[in-house]
Amino acid sequence: MTVRLTLLCAAASVERDARFADVPLDERALRQAKAVAAALPSAASLYAAPSQRCTQTARALGWDAVTAEPALRDIDMGSWRDRTLSEVAASDGAGLAAWMSDPEAAPHGGESPADICRRVAAWLDALPADAGRVLAVVEQAVARAAVVHVLDAPQRSFWNVDVPPLSAVQLTGRNGRWNLRMGDVSSGTPVGGDD
Repeated sequence: MTVRLTLLCAAASVERDARFADVPLDERALRQAKAVAAALPSAASLYAAPSQRCTQTARALGWDAVTAEPALRDIDMGSWRDRTLSEVAASDGAGLAAWMSDPEAAPHGGESPADICRRVAAWLDALPADAGRVLAVVEQAVARAAVVHVLDAPQRSFWNVDVPPLSAVQLTGRNGRWNLRMGDVSSGTPVGGDD
C-alpha cells in the first residue's frame, strides 16, 4: 500500500521583526488557514506539531481529532529562542553564520539542521505501510527536513528549501522509498488526489 502524506506548513502571523519563537496566530492567519481547508484531501490520520501555531492551524482547518506529534516539533533554537534574527546576528554573528552553513552546527545549544533532518527522517520512515492518506500540520523546518530526506539531498541543502506558510509538501511512499509530489492548496483544487 502507498502512504500518501501531505505536510501543510502552519499559518503565520504578520510580525514586523520575526522571532525564533512560537507565537499565536492572528485573525488574518486564521482566516487564511480556514480558506485552504476545502483544498485538502480527507485522511485516515491527522497530525500536528505541538506548537500553538500548528495546533491553531489544525483547529482552523476544522480538524477535531488530531494527534499532537512531538517528532514534528520545530527546530530547538536553544539560547536563541525568543530572539530576533537581527538580535542573534548582532550578538552571535559567527554562530549564526556557522549554523546557516554547517548542517551539524548548533552554536545556540539547541538542534542543528542535521538533527532535525534525522528526526524527521526517522518519523517518515516509521510510518506504517498501511497508513493510507495522512495529513500533518508542521513547522517550516520540518517540511524542509522532509524534502531533504525524500530527495536524499545533502543536509547542507536544508536552507535551500523555501517553504511559505500554508504551502503543502506532498509525499508518497512505499517500501522505504519516498517521492516528492508538487501541489498547490491555494488554488482550491484538492491536493493529493488520486490519479
